[in-house]
Amino acid sequence: MTPEQQLDYLVGDASEVHSREELLEKLKLDRPLRIKYGADPSAPDLHLGHAVPMTRLRRFQELGHKVIFIIGDFTGRIGDPSGRSKTRPMLSQEEIEHNAETFADQAGRILDIEACEIRYNSEWLEPLGTTGLIKLASQYTVARMLERDDFSKRMRDEVPISIVEFLYPLVQAYDSVAVESDVEVGGTDQLFNFLVGRDIMRAYGMPPQIAATWTLLVGTDGTEKMSKSLGNYIGIGEAPAQMFGKIMSISDEILPHYYALLTDEGFEGAATIDAQVQSGDLHPMDAKKRLGRIIVTRYHSEEAAESAQAEFEQVFSRGELPTEMPDVEVPACDLQDGRAWIVQLVTDCGGACSNSEARRLIRQGAVKVNDERITDEKANVEVADGDVLQVGKRTFAKVKLT
Repeated sequence: MTPEQQLDYLVGDASEVHSREELLEKLKLDRPLRIKYGADPSAPDLHLGHAVPMTRLRRFQELGHKVIFIIGDFTGRIGDPSGRSKTRPMLSQEEIEHNAETFADQAGRILDIEACEIRYNSEWLEPLGTTGLIKLASQYTVARMLERDDFSKRMRDEVPISIVEFLYPLVQAYDSVAVESDVEVGGTDQLFNFLVGRDIMRAYGMPPQIAATWTLLVGTDGTEKMSKSLGNYIGIGEAPAQMFGKIMSISDEILPHYYALLTDEGFEGAATIDAQVQSGDLHPMDAKKRLGRIIVTRYHSEEAAESAQAEFEQVFSRGELPTEMPDVEVPACDLQDGRAWIVQLVTDCGGACSNSEARRLIRQGAVKVNDERITDEKANVEVADGDVLQVGKRTFAKVKLT
């Protein structure tokens, strides 16, 4: 490819690039570029929202550039304030280490992970020390920080902003200095952080990185961005049947959005599919099944995609139970008169990532035991070997007493 063709292949579908002209000049250099991508281990799983920028990273790899995958074990302790209306709770070192364990394996489903340079930002941020941190903080003003939408809105609403939240964009920017980043890739919510990175690199006498961002993937609820904490996510490492089922649950309105960001169809192909659905030439259910096969094939295999579709049709079209269900192990010694707390069952089977999410699902009537709906979050339900637990339309598990 010519540099101009590379530019279109790499960032042609990006929301913003600061700037395309600078990136074109970098692509003309006779060396591989260093492409930075960072992920804070605030949760143990990567989801399809992460996959949007990461599939673009893969394109950089295809053209011979070096991806620097930064696991934010230091920045994760602070918590990214992007898109937040309040201060994030700080994570412990144990939580961060646990969450980071699965990152490289899951990222390897998209990237050539062996070709990546995997770094932990505690490597350079911990040695920075007080003097280094003060020097870093002196490179930016409070006025510039308050230009950030999240911060300015919280100021107007008189919602507290901690000083440590001001530090987050600065230490993330210092990551770019430490790894000598040429390009940083991420979602649109990261644009402010990336632009701070450009300024800080200049302050340290380095050429500024290119900031490239892509549209945030809407979650399965159809409104909020995909997020583990909101429970509207599709995990990269989820079982094929669960992944397929979640894709089938999305609304018709966001179907083109998923095609555009998660497949090779691009925005043009997504518009064509949307037009076929609107005209009645393509049924939305068929369009979703096609999308489900594409996604499951990408993260598992073609055989897994076919099996997941067959399982979906068996369960939802014919109202049957899945052929295979994972076990939810229930220690017999934890039972009280043969009963178990319904919230614990829901979280243990993977139907919810927290007790609060499990309670919400129970109150909404999304939980059944042996086809009997449970709506009392305090309920202790009688369980026996082989009982079937259902959470929502997609999660099934079989009780196994241990």
